[in-house]
Amino acid sequence: MLMAGCTAEGGEPMTAAPTPAEPPTSTERLTETEALATLETFVREEAAADRFSGAVLVAKDGDVLLSKAYGLADRERDIPNTVQTRFRVGSMNKMFTAVAILQLVEAGKVDLNAALGTYLTDYPNRDVAEQVTIHHLLTHTGGTGDIFGPEFYAHREELHTLDDYVELYGERGPEFEPGSQWAYSNYGFILLGAVIEAVTGQSYYDYVREHIYEPAGMTRTGSLPEAKEVPDRAVGYMDLGGGTDWQPNTDTLPYRGTSAGGGYSTVEDFARFADALLNHELLSLDSTELLITGKEEIASGVSYAYGFEDHRDAGGNGWVGHGGGAPGMNGDLRIYPKSGYMVVVLANLDPPAALRVVDYLDPRLPLDD
Repeated sequence: MLMAGCTAEGGEPMTAAPTPAEPPTSTERLTETEALATLETFVREEAAADRFSGAVLVAKDGDVLLSKAYGLADRERDIPNTVQTRFRVGSMNKMFTAVAILQLVEAGKVDLNAALGTYLTDYPNRDVAEQVTIHHLLTHTGGTGDIFGPEFYAHREELHTLDDYVELYGERGPEFEPGSQWAYSNYGFILLGAVIEAVTGQSYYDYVREHIYEPAGMTRTGSLPEAKEVPDRAVGYMDLGGGTDWQPNTDTLPYRGTSAGGGYSTVEDFARFADALLNHELLSLDSTELLITGKEEIASGVSYAYGFEDHRDAGGNGWVGHGGGAPGMNGDLRIYPKSGYMVVVLANLDPPAALRVVDYLDPRLPLDD
């Protein structure tokens, strides 16, 4: 979703997806059966109008209630999407990075209040190294800026590692006094990935595979380079002509996903991730609460936590999660801790293809009173 202070990047990869212009026409709470039935009707209509192509999964307390796919994963070869199709996930990957950091906090290897330079001892810009903390990076309050723009496109195919990004952008100073305001920062999450590598001696990709994907049973999630053949990975399609001219997004993609976003996953794997998180298989109860509880208000009723947005009201109703979007990709994970619902939608079309679906269901889901 488009978060406060974060403008859509005009076609940049791995940015937050824009909020749809028109909200759902009805906010009447339905029964679970009614909500799922009306959702299926809505998604079928969206798919028929070529506004949605992807997969939808709804669960409650770990039990899958709805799991369906729509549209084509590859239009040229007429390959349909399935619930096992791997979709590019954009900034949804930030949730994995935040979990990884808190695992290292639990292990005593990272201090949330420590400065970045504690771990990246040779970081080029000393103001960033000495003033920006891990907490700032996790909450987008460090002023570390973005990675997309002319420099990214000039070097897009050369940026193979997190160190490559640091070499390109590491001389920049903070855009504002760290901790003084909120501004969505993809580069901040690149730096968190670099911290993970520095304190573990592993690549970011190996760490999240061993400590998040494998424990959660996420067998179809990863970040192999785009040039690698990945079975069942959907082609992303971006609209070049008012919803009638869908073209592959190949020339917009980075070399591979990073700790800021990218990579690929499935709706089933995200359901496993949500279950593992809520069952405290990835983090302790206290660390999980720290992870998902909002810390910086970014819009009315919305706070940013650590790699998660917190959309819960004072009574605990609402959701936590994160979306992602870029040309040819859109997704959203919403976990409702109080009611037990979990909704994940992944699409291989431009935003707001997936967001329209989750926004349609959200006000219709029953509350846990």
